[in-house]
Amino acid sequence: MTTIAPDKAVRRLKHDIDDRPMIVIWEVTRACQLACKHCRAEAQPQAHPEQLTTEQGKALLDDIASFGKPLPIVILTGGDPFERPDLYELLSHGASLGLHMALSPSVTPKLTQETVRQMHTAGANSMSLSLDGARPETHDAFRGFSGVFDDTLRAGGWMRDDKVRLQVNSTVTRDTMAELPDLLRIMFELDVHLWSLFFLVPTGRGQQLKTLTAGEIEDVLHWMADIADMIAVKTTEAPHFRRVLVQRARAQAEGRDPRDLENRGETYDYLTRETERMLTEWEADGHTRPQRKPRPPIDINSGRGFAFVDHRGNVYPSGFFPQHCGNVKELGFTAVYRDSELLRSLRRPDTFHGKCGMCEFNQICGGSRSHAYAVTGDILGSDPTCVYIPAAMREPHDRPGHAVQAPA
Repeated sequence: MTTIAPDKAVRRLKHDIDDRPMIVIWEVTRACQLACKHCRAEAQPQAHPEQLTTEQGKALLDDIASFGKPLPIVILTGGDPFERPDLYELLSHGASLGLHMALSPSVTPKLTQETVRQMHTAGANSMSLSLDGARPETHDAFRGFSGVFDDTLRAGGWMRDDKVRLQVNSTVTRDTMAELPDLLRIMFELDVHLWSLFFLVPTGRGQQLKTLTAGEIEDVLHWMADIADMIAVKTTEAPHFRRVLVQRARAQAEGRDPRDLENRGETYDYLTRETERMLTEWEADGHTRPQRKPRPPIDINSGRGFAFVDHRGNVYPSGFFPQHCGNVKELGFTAVYRDSELLRSLRRPDTFHGKCGMCEFNQICGGSRSHAYAVTGDILGSDPTCVYIPAAMREPHDRPGHAVQAPA
């Protein structure tokens, strides 16, 4: 088990988060030929007539580049970006500005080995694919079409062979959680650069799926910390993974087993047991158990170093809020990011309501604003998917002598 200093367990943004974001996701279109069960966008077969034009899209990229160095990372998503005939042109333009361009395509017949190479040439150094189950029946049911699982593995192989940095996104629900250990093996086989576990926000079509309890999510986060010395992992909509990593690093620095920080539940026991079973089979097949230096996650959150631009140019703190902060056609992205009262309020986690506002970890976590809004209707409210009780809210006799603090 790798030892990490508590102040190194989470990477802190080095630039002013009020001035510029680290990541901008642009939903270039809402058109997509899939019908995924968890789709945030409730994607449609045809593009919206008011989606940003080629020239408006280039103007958006110009605006993002005007932040100067360090330039934000721009991720083109959808829908399916390949539904835009000008995708190559947009990628090339962003890359010519010095932006780090990434692409998040859907796995449809439009995604081929040739188009992967074309987009890589255009400037997409990173690409992401979604894989929500370790079995075809699980993933294909999620995506709404048979054969998508096999096509996704094939596309991942193309990216691996073409030296594209591959991120795989996996949605964690009650129906997919049990397959995480076997999904981990697939990550090894595809030589994945980063595995992102997405904890379902009940919006869009995702309202029909079964979410995990807060305790089950905590178990998955601790399991993720266990495997972080084998593969780079991150979370989407579970920023309390960063709190877990700091807690574990402090426990380890004090000579305690980080896994004994809190009692783990049945979900953690299951995932641990099944992962060991998978690793035993992996080694029996002639492979070496992967080892790597853990990659600390970075402390960004909705509106805080991160922003989402939809297909019509509306800017949101993330893709899971129904209210936008302004439109790039009218105001420009830089002005919206810097001046929106909503976005500015999301950068002040000590003013959040309930336990998230009182939590000693709120500067590196802040809770999932999307879950808070989806469940409580309060964008600044407490994250209902986090089990942690801040030290300030505990009775004195409930406060352990080894209470941990977030890094400065």
